Amino acid sequence: MLATLLGACGAQPAPRSTFPDAGRDVAPIVSDAFSTEDVRDRVGEFEEVVARAGVRPGMWVADIGAGEGYYTVRLAPLVGEDGRVLAQDIVPETRDRLAQRVQREGLDNVAVRLGEPADPKLPPASFDRIFLVHMYHEVTDPYAFLWHLRAGLKPDGEVIVVDADRPIKRHGIPPAQLKCELAAVGLTLDRFSRLPGGDAYFAAFRLTGPRPEPGAIKPCGSPAQPN
Repeated sequence: MLATLLGACGAQPAPRSTFPDAGRDVAPIVSDAFSTEDVRDRVGEFEEVVARAGVRPGMWVADIGAGEGYYTVRLAPLVGEDGRVLAQDIVPETRDRLAQRVQREGLDNVAVRLGEPADPKLPPASFDRIFLVHMYHEVTDPYAFLWHLRAGLKPDGEVIVVDADRPIKRHGIPPAQLKCELAAVGLTLDRFSRLPGGDAYFAAFRLTGPRPEPGAIKPCGSPAQPN
């Protein structure tokens, strides 16, 4: 069923030129791995995040910018046979390596797909949770990306962002900037908390307004830089 939806996820995207520019720094993609999986497991990152996100068996979840698949392969058994995981990345070689890992580990409830920088190519109204883990600061066209991404949420779904509270050039994004950019497309902060052991944070956003026309999106501008 997931494959059928993915093959039919085809509302025409809005032209890129109709969206505001980022209006701020964008961090370069330097690796498809945020940290080693052993280190992340030792600090309990996955368990902390999915507990706060309220992930349950039977849910449909998307892992955007999935990279090596740290969240993908752990979400698959958590959502179970009745749940589905869509793992997406924009780098073809990364997508291919992740697809091989998913096949090797026999994760039958996972689909791996290639997205675009400004459009994650999600089937509409399909996901209970959409995860953006340590990747949002690398999104080159945040308003176009978020405008398309929010269409993939179920009405009661949530976008889950895990990032670092530091300047974008240092591969993080200040929470106020994140909140403003998601609010610009009708996604409102529902829950926010700091994660243990550093400057990472958890933020959950819900749909609270209609999706604006691309030309009506009001960009947030650059975050204030620390002195």
